[in-house]
Amino acid sequence: MPVIELSYSHLQKLVGKVTKKQISDFLPFLGLDIESENKDLVRIEYSPNRPDYSTDFGIALGLQGLLGIKTGAIKLKIKKSNKYPISVKSGVSKIRPFVTGIIAKNGKIDDKTIKQLMTMQEDLHFGIGRKRRKSSIGIHDLDKISFPLVFTTTNRHHKFTPLNSDKDLSISEILINTDVGKNYGDILGNASQVPIILDSNQQIISFPPIINAAVTTVTTKTKNLFVEVTGMNKDDTEDMLSVVAIILQSVGFTLESVKISGTKNSSPKFEPRKMIVDSSLINQTLGLNLTMSKIILSLKKSRLDAFSKGTNIICTIPSYRFDIFGSMDLVEEVALGYGIQNLEPTLSPSQTIGQTNTVSLQLKLLDQTMIGLGYLEALNSSLTSKRVLYDMTCRNTSKIFSVLDSKSLEHTILRDAILPGLLENISKNIHESYPQKIFETGTVFSIGNPISEKVSFSSISAHKDANFTEMKSILQSSLKTGFGIKIETKTTTHPTFEEGHCATVILNGVSIGVIGKINSKIIKNYKIRVPVVGFEISLSESIFNFKN
Repeated sequence: MPVIELSYSHLQKLVGKVTKKQISDFLPFLGLDIESENKDLVRIEYSPNRPDYSTDFGIALGLQGLLGIKTGAIKLKIKKSNKYPISVKSGVSKIRPFVTGIIAKNGKIDDKTIKQLMTMQEDLHFGIGRKRRKSSIGIHDLDKISFPLVFTTTNRHHKFTPLNSDKDLSISEILINTDVGKNYGDILGNASQVPIILDSNQQIISFPPIINAAVTTVTTKTKNLFVEVTGMNKDDTEDMLSVVAIILQSVGFTLESVKISGTKNSSPKFEPRKMIVDSSLINQTLGLNLTMSKIILSLKKSRLDAFSKGTNIICTIPSYRFDIFGSMDLVEEVALGYGIQNLEPTLSPSQTIGQTNTVSLQLKLLDQTMIGLGYLEALNSSLTSKRVLYDMTCRNTSKIFSVLDSKSLEHTILRDAILPGLLENISKNIHESYPQKIFETGTVFSIGNPISEKVSFSSISAHKDANFTEMKSILQSSLKTGFGIKIETKTTTHPTFEEGHCATVILNGVSIGVIGKINSKIIKNYKIRVPVVGFEISLSESIFNFKN
């Protein structure tokens, strides 16, 4: 979790008539953890889903709401302007297709404010920007730029003076010889053309997502700013820009719009969203009996706008609050506005004594058995990639299904098997000594209405003498110890396994999985240096309920 250092006295100045103790008491109710205090300084940890809390200006806005000093949504005041156009060339469409921006004028910034803006920038890069891969920000001295701008591409031989340098470097030199180039250059891959932003004097002002040009460096003498955000998705770039805009407005800048035109691009709108939540859901979840007016007041204290219509609350959510996805998020905002400290704990009416689920006990015994047999337990994510789950293992993709709005560019597929993930684990450790033996029990998914979730058990063994008999004995021993059952095997074929070295696993006449020697083509795909054997079975209810 990111940590920032703030000044109590500066927060008091920003919030209004409030004491240091009030600020200290209310910081945790914003979801902020106080790490340490030293006289006027306080170090706090905030959640990455609230990047507006990466500066004291954003935190001050939240405190004003909870303390009732200023309530309701903060509205962005942006003057429409045609003086700052950016045209987007088609060449960037396959590299980094989207750009957006805003102008901030007549502000005063000191060293501390610059430091906070840079911290916010990097926290946004790390969070919503996914280490600049999805989106990245450039903050520039507006007075050093000549509009109109062009978002286009250039070759790697092109030279300019990058930030924190006093000499011209080529794009290739920046990517190879600078720390920022080494850290983020892989985002651009091996493309011969890279994205740049040029002004009307044909000077590079930005090489996204890597580095700005030195000519637009922001200093304490800077009065006017130009902020640009580039990325792979229009929504992500505008979400990131909205956070920067609300903070710059809070710092004291006046905002003006940027006019963007070209392939797939348009000017940002910063439009708030409407979301409806039933008041009964709020009261039922929080265990309260709040009136409509109290719910609305609580939401306004969380810096949202709201009004009632029947039993529903219609909430207006500012563009920078992209952390709010659904009704339960609004319930949480009501709880924060109402005051976590005002919620009274009560004993559960249930008199049931808790106990460990029997299925969990059986799985624990199975895990302990496998560990006793010399296997290491793996724990892979249920979200994986098409490459790992299907491409590398030559499996049929007809039943593939992915999640909507994944926050990861790679991990978008719900796994329907555990074995591919274990092979990926082995492939990441080819430099380690053999034998390598791992297993995993976990949830797999299959298409249905609703989506079906089942527990699977999979294991692989990799070493020069790995064979079918070894793997079958491991499976038999683990199931006999864990569940007291015996299985049979019958020859079959499967794309993941070698023909003639594969069998279906049968329990009471029903197939529950597959076992065998991993196909040599798959071994080659993963660059594994030794033979691999493995199995995967479904731990159905019939296994958990099996009686000797």
